Amino acid sequence: MKFVGTYSGGREALSSSAIKSILAGASSILALSVSAPAYAQAQPAATTLNASSDAALPQDASSGGTQASTAAGGVADPQNDQSDIIVTGLRGSLQRNLDIKRDAIGVVDAISSEDIGKFPDSNVAASLQRLPGVSIQRDGARGEATGVTVRGFGGDFNETLADGRRISTTNGGRSIDFSTVGSDFVGQLNVLKTPDVSLSSDSLGATVNILYPKPFDHPGLRIAASASGSYQDASKTVVPTGGLLFSDTFAGDTIGILADVAYSRHDTRSNQAYINGFGFGYYAPCQLQGSTAASCNPTSNPFQDAAHTIQTNPSDLTTVRGAFEQQYGVNQLYTKDERVDARIALQWKPSDSVLVTLDSNFSRQTINQESVGYGIWFNAGNLRNVKLDSNGVPLTFTQAGSQTDFNATTNSNVRQTLQSGLNVKWDVSDNFTVEADGAYSKGWLNPDGRISSLNADVGYGFAIGPNLGVVVNGDSTNTIPTLNTYGVNGNASRFADTSVFGSHVIVNQAFKNTDEIVQFRGSGQWKSDDFTFKFGGSYLRDKFNFTVADTFANNFWQAYSGYGPASAGGGAVSGVALPSSLFTGSISTANWLPGYSGALAGPIPVYSAAALQAYLTSLGNPQTKNIPGYNYAAGAPLNPNFTGTFAVANAPGSTQIITEKTWALYARASFATEIAGMPLSFNAGVREEVTNISSSGIGQVPLSMTQGAGDPTLLSVTFSPQQPVTTKSSYAYLLPSFDMKLNITPKLDVRLDASRTLTRPALNLLTPVLNVGSGQRVGAFTATGGNPNLKPYLSDNFDVTFEWYHRRNSYIAVDFFLKNVSNFIVTGVVSQPINNVIDPTTGQPARFAVSSRINGPDATVRGVELAAQEVFGNSGFGFSANATFVGTNKPYNPNDFTLTGFAVTGLANSANFVPFYDKNGFQFRVALNWRDKYLLQFGQAQNNGQFGAEPTFVNSSLQVDLSSSWDITKQISIFGEVLNVTNETYSTTGRFDNQLLTAFSYGRRYTAGVHVRF
Repeated sequence: MKFVGTYSGGREALSSSAIKSILAGASSILALSVSAPAYAQAQPAATTLNASSDAALPQDASSGGTQASTAAGGVADPQNDQSDIIVTGLRGSLQRNLDIKRDAIGVVDAISSEDIGKFPDSNVAASLQRLPGVSIQRDGARGEATGVTVRGFGGDFNETLADGRRISTTNGGRSIDFSTVGSDFVGQLNVLKTPDVSLSSDSLGATVNILYPKPFDHPGLRIAASASGSYQDASKTVVPTGGLLFSDTFAGDTIGILADVAYSRHDTRSNQAYINGFGFGYYAPCQLQGSTAASCNPTSNPFQDAAHTIQTNPSDLTTVRGAFEQQYGVNQLYTKDERVDARIALQWKPSDSVLVTLDSNFSRQTINQESVGYGIWFNAGNLRNVKLDSNGVPLTFTQAGSQTDFNATTNSNVRQTLQSGLNVKWDVSDNFTVEADGAYSKGWLNPDGRISSLNADVGYGFAIGPNLGVVVNGDSTNTIPTLNTYGVNGNASRFADTSVFGSHVIVNQAFKNTDEIVQFRGSGQWKSDDFTFKFGGSYLRDKFNFTVADTFANNFWQAYSGYGPASAGGGAVSGVALPSSLFTGSISTANWLPGYSGALAGPIPVYSAAALQAYLTSLGNPQTKNIPGYNYAAGAPLNPNFTGTFAVANAPGSTQIITEKTWALYARASFATEIAGMPLSFNAGVREEVTNISSSGIGQVPLSMTQGAGDPTLLSVTFSPQQPVTTKSSYAYLLPSFDMKLNITPKLDVRLDASRTLTRPALNLLTPVLNVGSGQRVGAFTATGGNPNLKPYLSDNFDVTFEWYHRRNSYIAVDFFLKNVSNFIVTGVVSQPINNVIDPTTGQPARFAVSSRINGPDATVRGVELAAQEVFGNSGFGFSANATFVGTNKPYNPNDFTLTGFAVTGLANSANFVPFYDKNGFQFRVALNWRDKYLLQFGQAQNNGQFGAEPTFVNSSLQVDLSSSWDITKQISIFGEVLNVTNETYSTTGRFDNQLLTAFSYGRRYTAGVHVRF
């Protein structure tokens, strides 16, 4: 590969007088832009690119075509303006990235392929985290980078496009899972931290544009192939990855075709320790360590009977605030992640002025996962001998007769996407160009309708359950909470005694989602000397369908619950004893998580959820024969629909059909001029977006409420039949944008940027279905639901950037940014009647406290990005480094226990350092990526606290990766990679540091392979 460039010292520029006007309205922006004088200046010479070069050209994000980039100072030695440059491999990629960054008027970072079919990293998100202000989220079980955070704003706040087109996703949010995007044949990644109104203004963090290669990028025949094997140190399995790309042009380079296909597989064995929820509520004094109360009956009601004549013992009143562990356990998971990517692109140039591009991208990812482990459930009212620290975190407690569950799960999910598009670009004249683009994209979650998850719990409890407890004696970053007094009747040696195991719970689930996107856009561009005016419009329809079927909806989940006869203790028997043949081995829990202390109970018995379900089904039909252990009892009433098979049924409240239609018009003017001999350029633009939303679901409403005979404070609710529910809403916003770049010296650039952007609510929050509980308490009527009237987040953004390009392929940059964000979406509570149902205690319409998402607080996010890139002459050595420091006026306060506590999620300081060597065909790179602790979300896996959704924080991490390659010949190279060299773990915590929620060890991964290109 060879990249040849000629530098002439020129700059593009923009003009600074309109920051206030740009945010005031579009008319003033465009009037200012069109009336500004355009002064002639010497234009930079276009970079000359060798026709045989394999270097990926910078691409026009809106058309998917190609354009030559200027060499723009960061490429050439400022002391020798006419020098030719020959760069290859990693240094060539870094040089192109620097060119793109400096040529842009707004704040843009980029990563380009080192060669056709050779991207720097095996994961797109892993590449993005090398950029200033960008960090990643990981899937703990797989260790894969699945999402990105830009300047503290997570996945849903960043828009990801493919060649300028929205990508369908099936998770119900706005983010994509980057593990579904193959990097094998990506040409370039552009991260726009300030918006381009001709492309999109729909992100608070950044717009990530994935650019794929086209046949006319590299005229002539191009073939690239790769094959490799990877090995994860815990899975002990070598698995293959391979890809093939073919590109050629014909008929005098007027017709081109590019096709590629890639297969990848990653196997990962990971260990997990977890507490699924740390809900805060209130304890009674009699529950606390040292209590001398003769009895303990915790209650929040100071009276014990309906007549209110007997006052409760004060030691029974729940008045002491504290948390409790909802469920404690460990799992070992084996995940097989397979992905197939395929792509075809056809291009036709019927004349020199017309370019037609037709392309289609396909991806299918299958994730199969087997896990075994144990879990122990706790109830706050049953805890005794509770010792709380000063924050209310329980350091130790006991629970009498605790059940011990041993679980097995088989998860299997398919995520499939197909995106096809047609683009036509016509140079009507030397000055005027028009473009039209249309695309269709659809994503499926489990298109074959498979059962997504088979779950089984077996174990023991009741009469032989121990007086069990949990001890928390350290921080969530290095200590696993441990059990005390575990095992059958408290005998630790019988912790996994399968001879007393009985059946308990069977939960099957089937998730089936689709996301269908239809999009069109058209534009016109007039360009004359130093003035460019671009205008256009777009239409996008996004239709999201979400359904869940499970064994909760038909009550099949508890058909054989109860732990079997060994746990009955002479009482009623439910659940069946299990044959030893179901259990095929065991797993030791020694050395469970690297770097963590804390002994775990063990071993873990191994069995299959499918095998257990098959055994229970083989017992027969409980409707036609008596099966001891089937739940005929009143506590789990006979279900006449259960005939022995654990089929799933649709959960009505889960059904969502959300259709979102957005129309947009935009205009952008760009100028180049001079101030005091300094080149100045600017963009001024505006985008108007109008969105209409239709939200449908299946719901039911209360018809009446009646007081219970035994407890007058309890009201029973009668519901209407299930029925479809549909609502409509709309909103419109004007989104201005302004960018200015001043070349103070040939080496120093200054940028000023101001814009307004938005992020729409996640689609799955827009459901119109309202859920009312079947049991209500007098004076405390509650309901939960979605909110189809949510408005988007809005952000006013400001950037000031200084960039010093002090020598070839080297620069230092400082970017100060400020974001004023409004309409944050939080959980709110509104008092309202529902269906005018009458409260029988008052005779008036009942008013329910409806908990749902609402638009609420504002917040300011501020920060600074520091970046440096150095290549030390012709030594082959260099490095890239960056650090981001962010803050907000609304940080999380762990001592705020108000129900609607609020904080900005995702904010964390981060840093990356990548030293490398690249010379004579040999490359070696070390990548260190650090991210500080950050608030991931409000909500935990199980969250039954009394103060709203509890927070989930991700602990700080430092991951070290190594990669190397050697060009054996011009056509053949070998490469290797080691990921997670230091065996870093992934862990999360609650509002305080000693509230471990989950910790994963996902091990190291080794890869070796060969890359061939012609």
